[in-house]
Amino acid sequence: MAADTLTIVNGDLKFPRVSLVDPSPSTFLHIAAEVDRRPGFLPASRAKRRLLALCKDGCRRLAREPGIVDASVFKALIAPPGLGEYARKRADKLHIARFDVAVLIECDSADAARTIQQHPAYQQMRHAIADAASYVHAITASNTRRVGPVDHSRPGVFLFNHFVADSLAQNLAVWDYTAGWFQAETGLDNSTVLLPLDKSQSQYSIINHCRWDRLSDVLPSLIFKKSFHNYVLENFAANNVAAMPILYRLA
Repeated sequence: MAADTLTIVNGDLKFPRVSLVDPSPSTFLHIAAEVDRRPGFLPASRAKRRLLALCKDGCRRLAREPGIVDASVFKALIAPPGLGEYARKRADKLHIARFDVAVLIECDSADAARTIQQHPAYQQMRHAIADAASYVHAITASNTRRVGPVDHSRPGVFLFNHFVADSLAQNLAVWDYTAGWFQAETGLDNSTVLLPLDKSQSQYSIINHCRWDRLSDVLPSLIFKKSFHNYVLENFAANNVAAMPILYRLA
């Protein structure tokens, strides 16, 4: 991405450039839903517990299908700082992400993703989510940036960070510029940035997905380190980009 795409503020703050590997060739199905209004650290409602159980069963069935790399269900834990003024000023024009349930299915090809979308288990899951949720956001996506694969085989703290921006190019450029902060300050060694294939179907320009072992690996840095605000959030704002992060655990 050309450097002149970026407006850089607080240029005296220096962090290493993000270390990337080749993007995954996979196609991803991402479903995010708002089911409970209560905070994620409180017990889930009966309706949400039923929905999570159905989604987990559906993903187990789908994971056995040809062409499926992974199928995982997530329940929200907390929305950390990071929304930013750009999103707050446009709250009447965009959907502020408050998704407490998420599903991510990785397929080895676009053809496999289309086949899975017609599978009875996927259809049942989509209908159940639509019935239980007040808002659903569902996309098919490619991977445009990758620090490393995100491990869903063991517990951890997982981020889905929903970005909005005036320009996709500017969004990706500022992500490239700031992602090294997360490697340096939180020990991040994985990330898969999802790019919606049909922009008209998505409220968000990109969605970043990654994982840490523990909440203490990431949350204190987002709350207490001044450089998160001065280096990450202020450069987002200067480039008309806002992030809506939500931290999850595996359901």
